[in-house]
Amino acid sequence: MSVTTSKPAASQSAAPPLPGTRADGTARLEIGGKTVELPVIVGSEGERGLDISKLRAQSGAITLDEGFVNTGSTTSAITYLDGENGILRYRGYPIEVLAEKCDFVEVAYLLIYGKLPNPAELDTFRTSLSHHTMIHEDMRNFYTGFPRDAHPMATLGSVVGALSTFYQDSLDVRDPRQVEVSVHRLISKLPTIAAYSHKKSCGQPLMYPRNDLGYCENFLHMMFAVPCEEYHVDPDFADALDMLLIVHADHEQNCSTSTVRMVGSSDANLFASISAGICALWGPLHGGANQACVEMLEKIGADGGNVRKYVDLAKKKDSGFRLMGFGHRVYKNYDPRAKLIKATCDKLLAKIARHDPIFDIAQQLEEVALADEYFIERKLYPNVDFYSGVIYRAMGIPVQMFTVLFAMGRLPGWIAHWIEMHHSPTKKICRPRQIYSGDTLREFVPIDKRP
Repeated sequence: MSVTTSKPAASQSAAPPLPGTRADGTARLEIGGKTVELPVIVGSEGERGLDISKLRAQSGAITLDEGFVNTGSTTSAITYLDGENGILRYRGYPIEVLAEKCDFVEVAYLLIYGKLPNPAELDTFRTSLSHHTMIHEDMRNFYTGFPRDAHPMATLGSVVGALSTFYQDSLDVRDPRQVEVSVHRLISKLPTIAAYSHKKSCGQPLMYPRNDLGYCENFLHMMFAVPCEEYHVDPDFADALDMLLIVHADHEQNCSTSTVRMVGSSDANLFASISAGICALWGPLHGGANQACVEMLEKIGADGGNVRKYVDLAKKKDSGFRLMGFGHRVYKNYDPRAKLIKATCDKLLAKIARHDPIFDIAQQLEEVALADEYFIERKLYPNVDFYSGVIYRAMGIPVQMFTVLFAMGRLPGWIAHWIEMHHSPTKKICRPRQIYSGDTLREFVPIDKRP
């Protein structure tokens, strides 16, 4: 088998094979005595790919790519990620600019509607979100049925999926108005659902949302307020949460986003699709990484706080110990999101009055790893999970809620991808192939004759 590529002739003007791309010649694949031509396509930022959509029909072969490491499942105009150079942009805008000049609600509008809103559009969006913050009163009864020690992500996924039973007037995926209503309901209600899961776990009364508060202030109020006394939201905590939600808002075709698109490809409603994405995010290799990072810091603290010991263990392949919160599967340089929230992390740690040895361990670990040649050579820099876990802890958010806040941040990205998929002229139900590796044809043995 061999593959060669060729450029198109100068006079050739083929239509783009996929939305948002241009043709750039063909790749010829020789397999089993056949030559198959695969179109080469190029995205708006110069990314190249082979369109293999007709490979099986033309050759009888499929590709095999465990984990989809080298497989593009779609074209998308939402987020550009360049892991080698540490670049992240939402709809063309650098994450650094958006984090400085926008709040989370404005970024959510950008991701979902494809453009930055003007003042009137943003005001209308905020007003709509504030009017949908309460959940149906009967849904509050759900929380009495969950065990007190239930993980908040299990509660979150269950209640979000159940929204489709209470809001049946907005489930038609082909009705733009119904989709928009579902979008606004989800963004508004997810903080309420999330905060209620925390209140359930600590035995406190559920706090109704307050529409006079901003998005992050309202969530913190529902998390920490109690009916018997006044609660004032710390503006630095609200700003830190807003920053974290922005940097988590989208991250291209990751595990949970791909799950939302795959489930949505069956025309499952938005609530069901987002519920599936929440379940995917729950995994410790994905959204649960910041929780795992803090648990690692606690482990180091319980063992005397010897940071150097654990750094050395991380270098030994057979030690079984892995430093959580360092390096990234996509970023081969410094995570641009980590650069942004490091400043927020340092600010909060300098502000809070209480002493927490975990913060000292985190800062020591950061200093050692950034100066150690082993980590520098492998570009194992602190990532967004390292700093976000420390920030959440500084804000007093329980460790089991870390991934829930990740889901709150990622929600606009999930929604944007779900909508983009439904608007795509090439939309198909997702149905990956496989290479079968099991037994060949076997003779059936009756049960009384089996050894």
